[in-house]
Amino acid sequence: MTHLGQPGAIDQLLDRLGRLTPDSTRQWGRMSSHEMLCHLADSYRACLGEREVSHAQTWMMRHIGKRIALRTAMPWPKDLPTRPEVNTLERGSKPTTFEHDRAAVVELVQRFANPDVRFTQHPVFGTMSREDWLIWAWKHPDHHLRQFGL
Repeated sequence: MTHLGQPGAIDQLLDRLGRLTPDSTRQWGRMSSHEMLCHLADSYRACLGEREVSHAQTWMMRHIGKRIALRTAMPWPKDLPTRPEVNTLERGSKPTTFEHDRAAVVELVQRFANPDVRFTQHPVFGTMSREDWLIWAWKHPDHHLRQFGL
């Protein structure tokens, strides 16, 4: 399972983020590529405890959903709802400038992989191991980059 702790994984993710443009066309969903950058940044910040986010944990998602989402090669479903605090169309951060918002995601990806980083609970999956966090930190942006053909 690919995760941010593997050699070259961060570089690969940052390369894909670098190829995203304001004009990248989504293949599903409602977010623009710029809104997606804000969503990613908000999501990383929430998991680092730097942004308040409401929880939607259920026994099923903490135990079964987390295992399927993080420990299988199954692609994440398209058009899954997200927490309103990380949804730019609701209460998430609004886009500023594309390069500024991309730089924020790049900084957060790099910080997220730091061995000293501390995580809060995931709003849906609950308590996670460091390896789970590094897998999530790969799979979440991977899902959205695929949304834009990257």
